Parts: sequence; C-alpha cells; structure tokens
Amino acid sequence: MTSRLLNLIGFVSLSLATSLAFAGDPKAGQIRANSCVVCHGAQGISINPGAPHLAGQPMIYIAEQLRHYRDGSRKNPVMGVIAKPLSDQEIQDLAAWYSSIEIQIKP
Repeated sequence: MTSRLLNLIGFVSLSLATSLAFAGDPKAGQIRANSCVVCHGAQGISINPGAPHLAGQPMIYIAEQLRHYRDGSRKNPVMGVIAKPLSDQEIQDLAAWYSSIEIQIKP
C-alpha cells in the first residue's frame, strides 16, 4: 500500500473512533432536555416564535451550536447561560435526543 492510502485509512479510522467516543445517549439527552422545554417544546417543536425547532436537526449541527453558545462565539443571553455549564457529553446527549426525533413535513 502506498503511504497516501495508509494515511487516508488512518485518518478515517481516527475520525470514526473519535465520533464513537463522543456518541450521545438520546435517553440521557431527553432527561437533560427538561430545561429546554419552555422555549423549544417537549418534543423539540417550539411554540415560542423566538426559539427554533430542534426536533430532527442533525446531531452535528445541534452539538456545534451548543458548543458555540458555551464558549461565547455565538451570542444569545439565554442560551449563553444555559449552555455554559454543559459538559461535552451532555451536549452530545442533547444533540442525540433532538436528532432522534422524527418529524414529518406535509405539503
């Protein structure tokens, strides 16, 4: 095998291992989401016009946004306070929960 192919295999393996290491638990996320219900709804469908729907959003998107709120690179007075104490695992759990909710769109 060429070194280029070996490097690619190593990169893919590392990426897969990293994503598995940070896999979220949807059940734990559902429990942790109790503080999210007021703005984002019990099933991630918001009735608050200032809060987005979270149900069905991609896990990577939700986790990334929560990390941005936590580190202050994305600003929102409410979400900044809520995300600040979240651990990496709690973020992954929340992302796993909201991304696991199936939504249907009807024309």
